[in-house]
Amino acid sequence: MENVGKKRSRPRRSFTAQFKAEIVELCQRGDRTIRQVSQDFDLTETAVREWVKQAELDSGARTDGLTSDERDELAQLRRENRRLREDVDILKRATAFFAKETR
Repeated sequence: MENVGKKRSRPRRSFTAQFKAEIVELCQRGDRTIRQVSQDFDLTETAVREWVKQAELDSGARTDGLTSDERDELAQLRRENRRLREDVDILKRATAFFAKETR
């Protein structure tokens, strides 16, 4: 069976914050569209749009999402919350165990 019309998936690449900032700056200058910048640098248009959106959130130009600092804090709080839930679960099991032992 042929893959008609299907794009081949590309390996996931990572980019430095400086590179992303430079791409965002190119997009915000206005002399090229996001699509053109994406094609010129062999990037996915979706990724570049996300970089531009995040830069606008971080600068306060947009308010319809989380800033990078807020995202980092949320991730840290979720990790801490998960760890605390695990601690509570362990304490509950230990309490039940010792309650049985003392009877």
